[in-house]
Amino acid sequence: MPLFDGLEEFKNVSPALQWAIFIVGVLIAIVAVISVCVSIWLMFKYLKFNKKQNSANMTGNEVARKLLDKNGLKHIKVSTWGSLLFGNSYSHYFRKVRLRRLIQNKSSVTSLAMAAEKTALAVMDKEGDKDMKTRVRLTPLIYFGPLAFIPLVAIGVFIDLLVFNLTGVVTTIFAGLGLVIYLISFILAIKVLKTERKAQDKAIKMLKAENMATDEEASMMKELFKIYNIQYVNDIVMAFLEMIMRVLNFIASIQNGKASSNHE
Repeated sequence: MPLFDGLEEFKNVSPALQWAIFIVGVLIAIVAVISVCVSIWLMFKYLKFNKKQNSANMTGNEVARKLLDKNGLKHIKVSTWGSLLFGNSYSHYFRKVRLRRLIQNKSSVTSLAMAAEKTALAVMDKEGDKDMKTRVRLTPLIYFGPLAFIPLVAIGVFIDLLVFNLTGVVTTIFAGLGLVIYLISFILAIKVLKTERKAQDKAIKMLKAENMATDEEASMMKELFKIYNIQYVNDIVMAFLEMIMRVLNFIASIQNGKASSNHE
């Protein structure tokens, strides 16, 4: 039984495909709701721990600088970046640890955790960690791969229009290439999560070794890192569902195209 029988864009799509699109759409909606809840949870903990003074009495900037210098990374800069929701990161290419304005000059548990974790990524990079090396090499594909689908389809349509009189062959090839890149970037996102978890463990060990964090602070940092990881997993699941939806929509467009050709 067709699910979208009354909708023009689905009139030539098989019932099974319609149901698949519906189910994936429902899953995307559920994951989106979970994502909002996790984001609120993360923001609450982030701000709560950002109000708690750390025992080292050091700002995020000072924490990052001390740990970098201690590990022979004086050439790595510490800079202000982003806002409340975006910003904390380590860049291999720009040789920088970037910290949000909210934590850079604040001596809180949150600033301690974030500065140490991003510094740990720089240390892992220096030490030649295998997963970190893979992450660095494939960073462009990880972050820009999902954005390649629509431009590649547009290029395929353009070539089809100019050269092949809209046969759809080139469009199909380019769309398939876009989906392959999307899939690769999704798989690599799992590698990013692995390096983040390694960096989180390393950050706590470095802080404890330098007597910059108490057991209570380490426990709070683990709690904060755990929520970050849940959010990241949620983002991976969402990216996977979106990839499936794009594949289903692409198949639906092919079915519609074949039906139109047969009518002609």
